[in-house]
Amino acid sequence: MSIKLIASDLDGTIIDENNFISPNNINAINDINKKNISFAVCTGKSYSIGKSLCSKFDAQYGIFGNGSHIVDLKTGKSIYKNTLSIDQIKSCIETANKYNLHVHAYSDNEVITTGLKYMDLRNYKLNLFSSSKFLITDDILECIKQNNLSIFQIVISSDVHLNHIKSELSFYNDFSITTISKFGKYKDLIIGKEYEYLSISSKDTDKNKALDFLKRYLGLQNNEVMAVGDNLNDFSMIKHSGIGVAVANAYDEVKKVATYTTEHNVSQGAFAEAVYKFIDFNNNNININL
Repeated sequence: MSIKLIASDLDGTIIDENNFISPNNINAINDINKKNISFAVCTGKSYSIGKSLCSKFDAQYGIFGNGSHIVDLKTGKSIYKNTLSIDQIKSCIETANKYNLHVHAYSDNEVITTGLKYMDLRNYKLNLFSSSKFLITDDILECIKQNNLSIFQIVISSDVHLNHIKSELSFYNDFSITTISKFGKYKDLIIGKEYEYLSISSKDTDKNKALDFLKRYLGLQNNEVMAVGDNLNDFSMIKHSGIGVAVANAYDEVKKVATYTTEHNVSQGAFAEAVYKFIDFNNNNININL
């Protein structure tokens, strides 16, 4: 048995909160490519924000927007898209406005927001994008309509927990909603703030479902795939992949379903640790040394 595809999250898995990439991680990615093992980046970022990073890694495939968009990074061709309808977007915005919550949206090349505050501010401060535009507007829905934008993801953010908002949105709509809490030890150090946000996409959208699509596209079996991550939006792909790896700084819930949890954190080269533990680069067999 051999690993033919390695899928990895970016933030908190390969890149730390200081925008630092361990040389060990870069070396591991180079070794993956030399062995012709496919490498896919799986991120909550939109393609426009994430593609400049992917070019540094020489990744073959990118899963963006938490699974709403898959791109062949060698050709720039989109091989899968799952966007929100105008009615779904309207429902999200109306619900956020009813409770006076912050909302922003992601298209291919734009971040549409009422003002940089939470994850949109984080992305802006990281400055990892080359072509993404930040559109600040008082009316997100009207901006989307006027510019004829395809929206992959809506994000609703707050300083407090959003369980009641998630329940309300789920009751009336067919959404895929992931809750990410950045409280306590998970505080967002980039903007120095604690908060929680809902990542909202079309029904049946998440990183694992997108990875399943990519496996079928490449003709791979599940036991030929390794997934690495740290956050709650990585939970399902880590749980259901042939080998699922949580880095040391991962959420506790993710560690519980992982095949292996690294000893090193993201800054120390956790991704590289996972690669070299499970891949024998002499013959590409899997090393099982748990």
